[in-house]
Amino acid sequence: MAGKFELKTSANGKFHFNLKAGNGQIILSSEMYETKAAAENGIASVQKNAVDDARYEKRNAANGEPFFVLKAGNGEQIGRSETYSSDGALDNGIESVKTNAPGAPTEEV
Repeated sequence: MAGKFELKTSANGKFHFNLKAGNGQIILSSEMYETKAAAENGIASVQKNAVDDARYEKRNAANGEPFFVLKAGNGEQIGRSETYSSDGALDNGIESVKTNAPGAPTEEV
């Protein structure tokens, strides 16, 4: 099963999305957007930038666990992963985004 973007409306009326792998696991989450159109533009930006290794920035959370952010060409963060148990697991997460994002459909939930 292929990955998909889930576009959601939060309780405060703002929009955000998650990229899910084929197994249903969330592999990338967005920031909050003021409008649905802005969130849809964010999804398009993830699809465009996901294949470019230079767009990924590896970081460590306060507890030392690794995570990554995906940045657009202008340097703005467009998505963030969950934390991982190891650098190897983080690298697998990046590969999953690169594989799933480019052609993933969007489902509004």
